[in-house]
Amino acid sequence: MARADAELDAAIVQSAIWKAQDALLRSVPGVGPLLSRTLLADVPKLGRLSRREIAKLAGVAPLSRDSGTMRGRRFVQGGRAPVRALLPMAALVAAGRAPVIKAFYERLVAAGKPKNLALVACMRKLLTVLNVMVRTTTPWNPAFATMSVATA
Repeated sequence: MARADAELDAAIVQSAIWKAQDALLRSVPGVGPLLSRTLLADVPKLGRLSRREIAKLAGVAPLSRDSGTMRGRRFVQGGRAPVRALLPMAALVAAGRAPVIKAFYERLVAAGKPKNLALVACMRKLLTVLNVMVRTTTPWNPAFATMSVATA
């Protein structure tokens, strides 16, 4: 594992594009080196997809379980497993340190949504913000995050 991490570090340092994207991603509260590297390696289309497509690719898009007149509960599944494994912790940290995501989480919980549902929604919001940041090559700014999620 240590050798693989060292090789990945070397690849990021050697590539100007990956180095710039890594710096952009890590400027967000809650996004550390592990999530940044995972996104760079497993989601190469980050910044080129719509918010719905990136959520589906990562496995945090709500899917319906409807048939005929039966309406089931929405759920999330699939997507890239390494990304799905790291997003909950990043969203949890962001919900505590990033004012935009914290306000979003608290608003959902205050509206009576289950905490797990609110956390998944924060995962999707965080991923959408990261997608817009990479697309526009703009570092983290709480005011920008508010505008970008609404217009993405």
